[in-house]
Amino acid sequence: MENFRKVRTSEEESPLPFPDLPPDVVEMKVKEGSKIRNLMNFAMAQMELKGRRQIVFSGCGRAVTKTITCVEIMKRKLGGLHQVTKVRYKTLWEVWESQDPLLGGTPQSLTVHKNVPSICILLSRDPLDPNQTGYQPPEPQNGLGTQLGDAEDTSSSSAMGLKRPLPPPCEELLTKKTQVQAPNNPRGSGTPDHQPDHHH
Repeated sequence: MENFRKVRTSEEESPLPFPDLPPDVVEMKVKEGSKIRNLMNFAMAQMELKGRRQIVFSGCGRAVTKTITCVEIMKRKLGGLHQVTKVRYKTLWEVWESQDPLLGGTPQSLTVHKNVPSICILLSRDPLDPNQTGYQPPEPQNGLGTQLGDAEDTSSSSAMGLKRPLPPPCEELLTKKTQVQAPNNPRGSGTPDHQPDHHH
């Protein structure tokens, strides 16, 4: 195959695997060489400027990872999106032509069939059937964007702050119990000389 080069790739056309899609739904076909910024600019314009309720991202083979990346960016930017993911296999046809002039001058062509994994992800502002396979509800932390991100940071740090003072209340509980048994020493639980009191 070293004297052959790939001249074109085609993939089987198959309908989108989602029921009840509007006929004019936008399908973002992500290719291996697609630029994520270009894809996202177009997709965001469709959802924000054109006010579309649903959008589909699809990709196969090496573009699957890029497809998922686009979906995650979209969910982070817009928030509150319902998601359905479908994975299937697609057939690709690769046409290769020989580049070796010694073969008589006329290029030989060779068609290679490949079965590659393909992913289709539907994002929707409107609720979708949660019982269908591949459904993911909107992520709760999305929606307010950076404001919520800030709130999350403060709440998590205050939660961390709360975790540190937790031991003292436990000690207080212990001392209250010991106060009943050893009224002379409220901190009796910590002092070894009062340990025998418990056994009397």
